[in-house]
Amino acid sequence: MEIIGSGIAPALPYIQIVLSVLLVAAILLQQRGSSLGGAFGGDNFSATFHKRRGAELFLFRATIVIGILFVISAFLPLAF
Repeated sequence: MEIIGSGIAPALPYIQIVLSVLLVAAILLQQRGSSLGGAFGGDNFSATFHKRRGAELFLFRATIVIGILFVISAFLPLAF
């Protein structure tokens, strides 16, 4: 299994940098702009139910996929 030794190993750090920047951007885009009190549980409106739709749902799913790809790229050198 020469998958790491062939062509992916030199590109792996660059792939991880791109994935990490995309992951940070996707997480930051999901912030709703609530006050600082909402971050610590002091906001009364933070406990209400909110259904994701449209672009928000796409961004949520993209964040999950990017996170999984980042974890796989982190463990890939250990597997081979």
